[in-house]
Amino acid sequence: MILIVDDDKSIRLSLGLILKRAGYEVDYAENPDEALGKVRHTNYDLIFMDMNYSRSTTGEEGIELLRKTKIFLPDTPVILITAWGSIELAVEGMRHGAYDFITKPWNNQLLLQRIKTAINLNDKHQESSRPFNRGGIIGKSEVMNELLTMVERIAPTDAPVLILGENGTGKEMIANAIHINSLRKDNPFVLVNLGGVPQSLFESEMFGHVKGAFTGAISSRKGRFEIADKGTIFLDEIGDLDMASQVKMLRVLQQHTFEPVGDSRPRKVDIRVICATNANLEAMVEERSFREDLFFRINLITLKLPALRERREDIPLLVRHFMAQAAKSQNISEPEMTAEAMEFLTRLPYPGNIRQLKNMIERAVLIGGARLGKDLFSSMPGIEDIKPAGTLALREKNIIVDALEKSAGNMTQAARILGITRQTLYRRMEKYGLK
Repeated sequence: MILIVDDDKSIRLSLGLILKRAGYEVDYAENPDEALGKVRHTNYDLIFMDMNYSRSTTGEEGIELLRKTKIFLPDTPVILITAWGSIELAVEGMRHGAYDFITKPWNNQLLLQRIKTAINLNDKHQESSRPFNRGGIIGKSEVMNELLTMVERIAPTDAPVLILGENGTGKEMIANAIHINSLRKDNPFVLVNLGGVPQSLFESEMFGHVKGAFTGAISSRKGRFEIADKGTIFLDEIGDLDMASQVKMLRVLQQHTFEPVGDSRPRKVDIRVICATNANLEAMVEERSFREDLFFRINLITLKLPALRERREDIPLLVRHFMAQAAKSQNISEPEMTAEAMEFLTRLPYPGNIRQLKNMIERAVLIGGARLGKDLFSSMPGIEDIKPAGTLALREKNIIVDALEKSAGNMTQAARILGITRQTLYRRMEKYGLK
């Protein structure tokens, strides 16, 4: 049985009619008090829940109802009902245990598919149920466990995701984990590095072209969006997109249609969009170098990846993994790592994050022999640039702190004092852990 909780009678009746026609039993509640009275005594298969009620428009009642519902029915999936203007409330609700959300007006076919999926995933006796697939992501730190819990929760939805993080933190792996745990897992996962797509080739690369569209177009070619149809498209480095290309990107994300170069007929595409960047998009919006409407289109759910220096307890796990991986690829026995070497590696700040650690381990395995000691790593080329608390780094950090104090925390003013852009200031602050 499915419970519908909404103070709008027309919503209750229309949603109930759809569910009944699909063969589901339906129960109704008009307000949070009535809903709580029902969930105390009935084990529902699924609950639809509005976030706003007549007594409040802030969503507090909806969040409180969700919390109490999960106390009585912790395993029952809850799908939130919201309007586009209240999507932030829905995202907050998912952080408190909601399974998914739908926006008004909804698509009936998609709605029924989500219900079927939610109930099937929740069925403890379902033979096809699978554990969460980490997709090779390594880490047991609290910050990584929280991140992966959120990934597991949002993966079955079609909500657009923005992944933020420094270079080398594993944004592509997180995007892949979302895809392989989604309903689209059997369809394409298409990666596009927008930083490597010249403006002149953007339309052809993303939307494709037809034969004869331009000189050299000797045959038709599918673009990345068409290749990703029914699957997931991962738009990496979206902060590098120029303004003209941002307009074209916004259109396809809004309408899910595009036109190949040389063809005026729109083509429909069904995709889930995941974006990533190491840039501060909020600062870019303020500086008018990134469109605000595009930012809000891709920013429905945001995942912030921690830098490696923020999850040091994971470094030994990563070191052992990369050692085994490198030894296997070189067809040699896995070397031994001394305790002093491991301690040294754990204390480094890693401006290049996981990618930098992997390169160091691969080099060490290749040249270090059977036993890898601290001296091997401390003498590697460029190691002085990443040792903690270097004199130049400390001086730069102090200069930034001084500018922030003089400007009373005003980012624009501090950037002006330092003679840099706000975006550059944000990156320097992230580098030195300044918040």
